[in-house]
Amino acid sequence: MRFEEIWGPATVVATRDVGPRIREILIRPDQFGPAAYPVGSHVKVGVSIDGRPDVRSYSLVGEASSDGYRIAVRLAEDSRGGSHYMWSLAEGARLSITTPVSLFAIDWQRRNYCLVAGGIGITPLVGAAQALQRREARVMLHYAVRSRRDAAYLSELEALLGDRVKVYAGDEGERIDLAATFSRLLPQAVALFCGPMRMLEAAQSAWAACGRPMTDFCYETFGSSGQFAAEPFRVRVRDTGAELVIPRDRSMLDVLREAGHDMISDCKRGECGVCAVDVVAVDGRIDHRDVFFSDAQKRENRKICPCVSRAQGLVTIDTMHRVDAPTTR
Repeated sequence: MRFEEIWGPATVVATRDVGPRIREILIRPDQFGPAAYPVGSHVKVGVSIDGRPDVRSYSLVGEASSDGYRIAVRLAEDSRGGSHYMWSLAEGARLSITTPVSLFAIDWQRRNYCLVAGGIGITPLVGAAQALQRREARVMLHYAVRSRRDAAYLSELEALLGDRVKVYAGDEGERIDLAATFSRLLPQAVALFCGPMRMLEAAQSAWAACGRPMTDFCYETFGSSGQFAAEPFRVRVRDTGAELVIPRDRSMLDVLREAGHDMISDCKRGECGVCAVDVVAVDGRIDHRDVFFSDAQKRENRKICPCVSRAQGLVTIDTMHRVDAPTTR
């Protein structure tokens, strides 16, 4: 495990809608101390999906507060059940959550920062904007949304940054030009990105095309976003010959585990690569939704991260488990 997961009980203190399909949920752990947490932190939350226990990760909105942890959940049409469960929670609901951890590795010594958010990807960047403003750094936020009504926390961010917030509303015919945006940055600028997979790929390509070091591009993305909509697909396990159907609302990792296969994992967000398994054959196509493998590795289709990635058709995998393998003592 990259992080020690410390779980504890918590209570939903309040909820409010911050967009047409975005709900903010304020959660206060039973053992709570309002200590500062790193920018871009997230917590894991225990959820129930059709009576089955599961886990979802949510970015914390804003810097630490004595009120508790703020998260924002988008009610997703292609949800695997987590967003519907979170939206069902009312004040007083009991939950189990982890302590915050952060995947953003931010160089706080720089003076120029470019924040880029796509939709609900604004959540970890609210705290980043607050922290950078306190440090009197030069920061510009580029916020891409379907419509201004969908721009959660826009008034809060405009009050903080003023005209350094640029909104790109799709229904107004606006689209962010990432290449032009990055080319205007000063040489030592750092980019902080959070958004869907296709937007991340475009941002990474534009950043590299500008000749900027990838070490200055920090990002998070949505593990559930992909190239095509989720639909059921089949997985054949070469080790045993078993063939499983992966429903649209469940991950390959969870179905394999439920079927008795010994699968290891860590982040379950497509970021660490711990759960990756070998791909033996593909009758259809794979939708790589991880951010662990490079574009070239994804094109090769030799491995897949079953925690987030999906497919169309039939994928044969090798979990490397051999029932007849010799044991050592």
